Amino acid sequence: MDFRFSEGEEGFRREVREFLDAELAPEDEGEPFDIRTEEKLHTANRFMKKLAGRGWIAMHWPKEYGGYGASVMEQLIYNEEMAYRRAPLVNQSGTNMVGPTLIVYGSEEQKTRHLPGITNAEVIWSQGYSEPQSGSDLASLQTRAVRDGDDYVINGQKIWTSNAHHSQWMFLLARTDPEAPKHKGISFFLLDMESPGVEVRPLLNVAGQKGFNEVFFENVRVPAENLVGEENRGWYIGATLLDFERSNVSGAATARRDLEELVAYAAAERRDGGSLLDAPQARHQLAEMAIEIEVGRGMSYRVASIQDKGGIPNHEASMAKLFHSEVAQRLANLGARLLRLHGGLREESKHARLAGKFTMEYMNTLGAAIAGGTSEIQRNVMATRGLGLPRG
Repeated sequence: MDFRFSEGEEGFRREVREFLDAELAPEDEGEPFDIRTEEKLHTANRFMKKLAGRGWIAMHWPKEYGGYGASVMEQLIYNEEMAYRRAPLVNQSGTNMVGPTLIVYGSEEQKTRHLPGITNAEVIWSQGYSEPQSGSDLASLQTRAVRDGDDYVINGQKIWTSNAHHSQWMFLLARTDPEAPKHKGISFFLLDMESPGVEVRPLLNVAGQKGFNEVFFENVRVPAENLVGEENRGWYIGATLLDFERSNVSGAATARRDLEELVAYAAAERRDGGSLLDAPQARHQLAEMAIEIEVGRGMSYRVASIQDKGGIPNHEASMAKLFHSEVAQRLANLGARLLRLHGGLREESKHARLAGKFTMEYMNTLGAAIAGGTSEIQRNVMATRGLGLPRG
């Protein structure tokens, strides 16, 4: 595999970096999912409007749908640079998930109505997949959608719904044929979050932050025109959507930035007459982490190279997703341990080091092994589709 970029691609990387230098103030940097306060949401929205002005919100979409028409490698470069700088991106569910899905499966009316709101940074989407009894076994979901004239009436509950408290629209899976085999009785809907009967209840994660939500539907009427694709074929649409979600390089770029900050701290921290970086154990642990991050970066580049050649990465994308989520946990753990007792302090403590970053990240990364498909599911994909092992 040759992961060298062309001259034009390197020029595009410089353009993205120059844009970030000019438009993203250091105090506005934040993790892509970090919009848990209204202030952070406003900051993110301002930045997204700047991206919209350059046509950069939907880099990989075709130009006829408001995208930039970027190549796979330009998209890779864009994702990597944005993640490294911790650009406060919102609505990834819109740009990376429901938008591409509508381009493939949506009607012309659905594309005309919903795609401009995403590319103009005007509408935030959330994903209604997981349910209290349907996590890894998503096809066992029980939220019902019953046809009633020109509408479907939806009843049920979703959980772990990221940013539902900020979103105006949700794409969700609901069961439309309870008698069919579980994978074949599910449909894919677009739902206006202002519809009567929708209730959003924020959930606190282990770090005490609001990002996830549980959402309840009580006799919510969804116009039949908001059904995407064919009735009872939603599972296959949803599976395609997850392939969009897993193919990215952001995890490696974020980890690289975090490691650089940790190395700088270790170089400046004085212990036992020298810097922490002089301690062999700490130095070796940091070096091992640097190697792991580069391995993960190579996995993401491999996914992109397959896509660039017209292939569909499947088990390769699962490998990258699994590796990145577990590296993020190990890196956060290492950071907290190198900070010693300070590693347990949160950002609000005046004694916290690095603004309590690795303490918070350790708690937040616990969910990385679940979100977007659990580590167990990724290993199953790798075993069956990558190694050809039998199921069960």
